[in-house]
Amino acid sequence: MTSPEWIEIGGIEDVPLRGARCVQTPVGKIAIVRTMNNRVFAIGDTCPHRNGPLSEGIVHDHSITCPLHNWVFSLETGQAQGADEGSVPVYKLREHEGRLFLSADALAMQASKAA
Repeated sequence: MTSPEWIEIGGIEDVPLRGARCVQTPVGKIAIVRTMNNRVFAIGDTCPHRNGPLSEGIVHDHSITCPLHNWVFSLETGQAQGADEGSVPVYKLREHEGRLFLSADALAMQASKAA
């Protein structure tokens, strides 16, 4: 599973159930979020509203709520929910034998957009 196109970032047990962990990458901080039903997502850690740390937010269903002003984002699409506008980037993430891997290609693509 460890190949050039996937970067190992830790184990699923490193991410609390209904919680998140933040990892530093070449494109900035990414929140690794684990839902109650053990699904794991990777999204940009910074809320576009007031730069709140989404990794410190509340995880519910397949959404996360920013801890600063309660903006809610879909973990699947990164889109703000309800009346809120904006989005955060989402990244390809895989789990294999309890280990988590981020897509290096997705990180490179996001870095080229930021440049």
